[in-house]
Amino acid sequence: MAWDFETDPEYQKQLDWADEFVREEVEPLDYLFPHKQFDPMTDEMRRIIDPLKDEVRRQGLWATHLGPELGGQGFGQLKLALLNEILGRTLWASVVFGTQAPDTGNAEIIAHYGTDEQKDKYLLPLLNGECFSTYSMTEPHAGADPTQFTCRAVRDGDEWVINGWKYFSSNARTASFLIVMAVTDPDVSPYKGMSMFLVPSDTPGVNIVRNVGLWGEPMNDGYHALMHYEDVRVPASSVLGGEGQAFAVAQTRLGGGRIHHAMRTIGLAQKAFDMMCERALSRETQGSRLSEKQLVQSYIADSYAQLTQFRLFVLYTAWEIDKYHDYNKVRKDIAVAKVVMPAVLHDIAWRAMQIHGALGTTNEMPFFDMIHGAGVMGLADGPTEVHKLTVAKQVLRGYEPATGMWPTEWIPDKIDAAKRKYAELLELEVGNL
Repeated sequence: MAWDFETDPEYQKQLDWADEFVREEVEPLDYLFPHKQFDPMTDEMRRIIDPLKDEVRRQGLWATHLGPELGGQGFGQLKLALLNEILGRTLWASVVFGTQAPDTGNAEIIAHYGTDEQKDKYLLPLLNGECFSTYSMTEPHAGADPTQFTCRAVRDGDEWVINGWKYFSSNARTASFLIVMAVTDPDVSPYKGMSMFLVPSDTPGVNIVRNVGLWGEPMNDGYHALMHYEDVRVPASSVLGGEGQAFAVAQTRLGGGRIHHAMRTIGLAQKAFDMMCERALSRETQGSRLSEKQLVQSYIADSYAQLTQFRLFVLYTAWEIDKYHDYNKVRKDIAVAKVVMPAVLHDIAWRAMQIHGALGTTNEMPFFDMIHGAGVMGLADGPTEVHKLTVAKQVLRGYEPATGMWPTEWIPDKIDAAKRKYAELLELEVGNL
């Protein structure tokens, strides 16, 4: 039998090392440098973080999301999922392990579609942890709907000139370069008329109008930029993946990004679940521990069931990606994981908050950060509602409409069919009476 739910012993040793390393060495960074993982490194930060990165490299766990031919470790998506469960507990772990978003997705598409020159200039610094990058796709009026994009790139001799607005270009304030999606041929389908461009951040005309923050962050001091590209000139060699190929490039990036978000969410939801169980065993009220209250037990059971189902599905989807090496072939299950992900994190974090009582609602506990994160995950890389449509359409492709007046499982028809199938035997029994 090919079914197996065990990790091979050698990789399990690496996971055990990563688990201890993240808990002991990396998680403290969340409290030492909160929400600073994409800031330019100060000398103080480098003294602490660079040795951690070096240790990850020595352990062979750096940039595991890419194969050796693309500059990574070549562990595949299933092993990455198991590792990302551990990394998802803390903001800094993905940076220390070289798997931070959006750089993982950006590295993947440069590795797949980039020229040798582009890989040398952009991919190698990303893999070495020397810089950050930005994926500049969505627009203020259109969100993630590419059919509504208006940001244009026009060919001018040996250059392209980019003009337009982009929104939620994450990490633009600290990125060394941006990957910009722009309309290059407005006279054809949007799926064939857009191109990707590699644009250094210091190119004249690349303007950060506002750094939008998430809820709770200071105004105009966030990490999700409103961008205005104003007569931005880049050489023709800046096109990534060929003219008109932006949608194909984007699907490669977004497919990986969505499942990687799900992998990390498992770890964050597990952290909330662990906190819930600890609190249930630690707190007493009205004569007994919370863990003895039936409603609390219901919270724990529901959370365990949700998390376990979600984890197994994400691992299965990662296994499919490794098997087929084709994100489009696994598109349906990636979309399912994307749909389920925010609900799992929200529900478990909310129950954990409730069990912590008033303390759970304060900024001395991380639950509202998790709950807000669930909302973000419901919109990042496409809203949940759109992915539900994708799932439904993909599922229905495997079915046909009923050919007659009644459904195929209409019981009267089934009874008649069964009688016809065994008519000879039924008549023989009657004859023997």
